[in-house]
Amino acid sequence: MDVSVIIPIYNERESIEQLHDELCATMSGLGLRYEILYIDDGSRDGSRDLLKRIHAADPHVNVILFRKNFGQTAAMSAGFKHARGDVFVTLDGDLQNDPADIPRLLETLEDGYDLVTGWRKDRKDGFIRRRLPSLVANWIIRRTTQVKVHDYGCMLKAYRAEIARGLRLYGEMHRFIPAIADDLGAVIAEIEVNHRPRIHGQSKYGLGRTVRVVLDLVTVKFLSAFSTRPIQVFGLLGLLLGGAAGMILAWLTVQKVLFAAEIGGRPLLLLGILLAVTGVQLVTLGLLGEMLARTYHESQDKPVYVVAEILEGRGVRRVASTIAGFRGR
Repeated sequence: MDVSVIIPIYNERESIEQLHDELCATMSGLGLRYEILYIDDGSRDGSRDLLKRIHAADPHVNVILFRKNFGQTAAMSAGFKHARGDVFVTLDGDLQNDPADIPRLLETLEDGYDLVTGWRKDRKDGFIRRRLPSLVANWIIRRTTQVKVHDYGCMLKAYRAEIARGLRLYGEMHRFIPAIADDLGAVIAEIEVNHRPRIHGQSKYGLGRTVRVVLDLVTVKFLSAFSTRPIQVFGLLGLLLGGAAGMILAWLTVQKVLFAAEIGGRPLLLLGILLAVTGVQLVTLGLLGEMLARTYHESQDKPVYVVAEILEGRGVRRVASTIAGFRGR
């Protein structure tokens, strides 16, 4: 199995047949072994029955049916777990991603990259409700993560399987896959892809997603930078607040002892006490975080590093499988 095409589906019945025909035409023209893995995310419009019929008619198709709607991130996580290819390709099920771009993604991946992500430079969506929130969200993510990808929200991506399987996706973290992959040491490329107007159904996203993106970004940034050393975040803040509290209380003590000043009713005293208590709480929180981090890694025997290859004797042992040249097959 060379390529697994992974497609989350949620109420896309009107698009599925055309999408499948285009995918089959593209994939059969590559001369590769492939599978198409549809993940139905609790659709209620007949998509499930249509996917079952397509599965019965096409031996390349596998289908995962969720009991209810768990979200796109959960669908992608299930796809990464069950896909069997050496390379994974993901795209949306609404026909806006063009399957004809898949060969270019695979060719770029062959140039030594671990992840190739699409850039919908000429995006065919409304400006106010779709493109503007996306521009704002992408700018915030780029500045925060320092991973220079123009279009984090583009679903059209190609991954080496070992990178995709190493991703741990929760909530709505699929938007941050380039940043998470970069944290694993992946080499990332971005190429312009075709984006088509939506002709069936309605988008599942709107203006409200920008706020969710910011909240999820805080989680991604923290997990990326400090998941194994939380004391460096909370402990530093605690020490800063504790230091400020110490200076305030020391100054008030000098005022009281040397100048017999009345400090009992001064707001500065309350501020000093508040900073001292908060500082102790933050240091304690950092220590608890350190205990949780060690429990998390040690209970799962989870390493804090990612190995690319191991040199043994005169040879090189690859830690995970890699894909050979596509053009030569």
